[in-house]
Amino acid sequence: MAKILWADDEIDLLKPHILFLEGKGHEMTTVCSGNEAIDKIDEDYFDIVFLDENMPGLTGLETLDKIKNKRPGVPVVMITKSEEESIMDEAIGGRISDYLIKPVNPNQILLAIKKNLEGKRLVSEKTTSNYQQEFRQISMDLQNRLDENEWIDLYKKIVDWDIKLSNSHDEGMQDVLDMQKKEANDLFSKFVADNYLNWVNGIDTPLMSDQLLKNEFFPKIKEADKTTFLVVIDNLRFDQWKTLRPLLRDYFSVEKENLYYSILPTATQYARNAIFAGLKPLEIARKHPQYWRNDEDEGGKNLFESELLETNLKRNNINKKFSYNKITNLNGGKKLVDTFSNLLQNDFNVIVYNFVDMLSHARTDMEIIRELADDEVAYRSLTLSWFKHSPLFDIFKLIAKNGCDVIVTTDHGTVKVDTPSKVIGDRNTNTNLRYKQGKNLTYQKKDVFEVRNPEEAFLPKQNVSTTYIFAKDSKFFVYPNNYNYYLNYYKNTFQHGGISLEEVLIPIVHLKSK
Repeated sequence: MAKILWADDEIDLLKPHILFLEGKGHEMTTVCSGNEAIDKIDEDYFDIVFLDENMPGLTGLETLDKIKNKRPGVPVVMITKSEEESIMDEAIGGRISDYLIKPVNPNQILLAIKKNLEGKRLVSEKTTSNYQQEFRQISMDLQNRLDENEWIDLYKKIVDWDIKLSNSHDEGMQDVLDMQKKEANDLFSKFVADNYLNWVNGIDTPLMSDQLLKNEFFPKIKEADKTTFLVVIDNLRFDQWKTLRPLLRDYFSVEKENLYYSILPTATQYARNAIFAGLKPLEIARKHPQYWRNDEDEGGKNLFESELLETNLKRNNINKKFSYNKITNLNGGKKLVDTFSNLLQNDFNVIVYNFVDMLSHARTDMEIIRELADDEVAYRSLTLSWFKHSPLFDIFKLIAKNGCDVIVTTDHGTVKVDTPSKVIGDRNTNTNLRYKQGKNLTYQKKDVFEVRNPEEAFLPKQNVSTTYIFAKDSKFFVYPNNYNYYLNYYKNTFQHGGISLEEVLIPIVHLKSK
């Protein structure tokens, strides 16, 4: 039960309230002035303070100042005769935890105590109870033959519950959700494997990387009367977007928030090139061979995104002035902020921001980043912390300040891998842990989606016997040589290139500046 300090110059009139709270098991200390309240704060610790706003001598707000200087963490509930603006400002500013309007009744006091002292526990219990009910529904949904849109809806639910349960700190329920997510990923991987070749050949195709601009961005820039922005945050998962979204709420309203399907491999050189070209990888390699680089080719694989975008615009008869900006470091971001006014001279601007992708790779290679992002909750938190202090956030603010709209998306997501799958390939086999392409590959068939004829999946092949394999759910490829070393090094790292909910279903969000 709570230790409560109540300061009111008419405390004797509140005797029924005091008795009521004592009857609920709370320990009450009462005083008649602000000075007495300060003395008690010096003498003892209290869980919560009720403070009359209008007392002789030290006023309620003056007493509040002194209490917060001495005990900044103690919640203070102000009791006032009217909803004065200064009281509301204090509440909004966070210096008081709540305020009540006289006359107060005992249940109002009890509610204030519960909200301030038991709120987290009550919210956690309610969240757990609600998820237990939703668990059954999700389990039933997973037994059905979900279509492309139903998988999107189910993944949205899973992400929402993942964030809610992580905030409630109920580790037991989080473990249950993790098991349900694993089951969902296993079934989703089979679903994609069963349907992918049909999709890329035009049968029941959901929105995918190569049609993203044509369906989502081009209609926007055709009708826009102001500069429009496309921000592609490389490797941004849906749960990471949901974590960033509250920071943008003061600047933008969300016109549309949805998910689309990344092409395979869910890797930058394939997925992002497909986005800007409006073509599948094999189509890029055939129509624009000067802009395509295969896995075994030297040099960067995404060096011609601006040129591919130009070809896409021409093919769709769009004649617009635009800029393409790729940000790969802090200085590049700061420079774009400093020269932002130049962007307003264009019909639209594309900004590719690479930090999240670098974060996932750094987490693999750097022990300190592994410790900072030990699990998915911490991974989201680290992404949020970066965004708060990044030039990208400043760019969003400038976009809103100038009344421009923006579409936010990504090229693929990333999944935390935990189960090794042995693969054998020759020296020309690519190094990605979630997909392999090469000749004479040996692998465990149950762990992969295999494409023996790459042209069926609109993927280029290095030679006549090239095969692509994609790791399902949370598996990662390990060579038998030095097996234990690579198992321990890569287990529980975030990887991309294969098939999972986190990699394939990724955000496309339309934001309108306020």
